[in-house]
Amino acid sequence: MTFQADAWRRVRARCVWDGDCLIWQGALNGCGYGVIRVNGRNVRVHRIAYDHAKGPVPKGLVLDHVRKMGCVSRACCNAAHLEAVTNRVNILRGVGASAQHARQTHCISGHLLVAENLRPPRGRGRECRLCYNRSQRGARARRMARAL
Repeated sequence: MTFQADAWRRVRARCVWDGDCLIWQGALNGCGYGVIRVNGRNVRVHRIAYDHAKGPVPKGLVLDHVRKMGCVSRACCNAAHLEAVTNRVNILRGVGASAQHARQTHCISGHLLVAENLRPPRGRGRECRLCYNRSQRGARARRMARAL
């Protein structure tokens, strides 16, 4: 039996179906991903499942548990729920702060966040030109009032 086939057999023996998800019942790492010890190191079980069903993950790509397919569990090892994507795509599909800000279409004042209304950011992210100009006018007016 090959290394991959043996690892998959061990993974499949400790999974149960929950709807369309094949949920790992063994150890989880700190981020909630299923892990199994293979050749003296921890390997994420969803990577073993993908490798068994579709082949190795292409270099430069990561595996994404695709929400559109109903998969919300990091312990899921159903290869049909996994897609090899770039890290950027994986992050933007998520629910974290980066993904939320990327999906944001208006600033907190309601201005549309389009190229014409964005200024070069001072750090990372996007900055509304209208809001920035308003804050600068207010700061300038306060400085002038103190100088008088």
